[in-house]
Amino acid sequence: MSLGLRYLAERITVLAPLVLGVAGCESVELNTPSTLTYTEDAYKAYQEALRAYRNKEWETSRQLFSEVKRLFNYSKYAKLAELRIGDIDFNQEKYPDAIAAYRGFVKAHRDDPNVEYARYRICKALYLDINDTFLLPPQEERDQSTARDAYRELKAFVDRYPKSRYRIDANYMFEVVTQRIVRHELYVARYYLQQDNFDATVMRVDYALDRYPGSGLDAEALVLKAETLLKMKKRAEARAVFVRVLDEHGGAFGKVAKRFLDDMGPRTEEEGRPDPEIVGKPGGDEDDEEPSGEPEADPDPSELEAPSEPAVP
Repeated sequence: MSLGLRYLAERITVLAPLVLGVAGCESVELNTPSTLTYTEDAYKAYQEALRAYRNKEWETSRQLFSEVKRLFNYSKYAKLAELRIGDIDFNQEKYPDAIAAYRGFVKAHRDDPNVEYARYRICKALYLDINDTFLLPPQEERDQSTARDAYRELKAFVDRYPKSRYRIDANYMFEVVTQRIVRHELYVARYYLQQDNFDATVMRVDYALDRYPGSGLDAEALVLKAETLLKMKKRAEARAVFVRVLDEHGGAFGKVAKRFLDDMGPRTEEEGRPDPEIVGKPGGDEDDEEPSGEPEADPDPSELEAPSEPAVP
């Protein structure tokens, strides 16, 4: 019999005479040995469950932690047991169940110091739940709902806990997830470009740049936008975007922008001045306002074809 069940049996044995004799007593002394050992027994029951957890006896430890929650609900070990149950699901790669357990903890214990841990584990579970098996299509071709959920949780975490002991891992996951989402946006933008839907292409690129700053893909996105503007006969705006790539980024895509500018030749009077609303804001400032409106919905996956490789030297 586990310690938790033994505790329940012992408490019934101790309390039964008190209950039966209460009518003949003027008062019942609450400060009895049985009540004084509540915290100690909770600790022992938690440690027993923790030993099973560390031995990776998942179902046994789940049962024991559940007993701790039920029998010692007013102790701190009940809350710790809630977290460990989430950890059991996490370690078994049952990420949706783990996320539900951690979110339940955050909702029920908003002021608990372990909320930071629970929120970090939500981020980690969402990140790991983004399946990258080779049997699936490339990342950018898949549904991004889990990635977007991970992005929201990670952004909230890094903003709220800038000095967290988990910040290095959280920042890494945030960067990877941001890049993944932006690659998807550029993949869809190239699809629209292949369909000669130039307005949708530009809108998709602008949405990616505005909504997901700091992806490291700004230069690639801007070159795609400038190429599209050229196809739209907006030479002044295309020129300004290519110059922006050169000034702000350089590198491989800077060389691509330079080749386009060389092919375009000097500015002519007919070209006119660029529209700043089309060129966009320089610098990718994360404090910019949220973009107005959502881009066009993703096309049906069956319609998407593998886009051509970006123009790099």
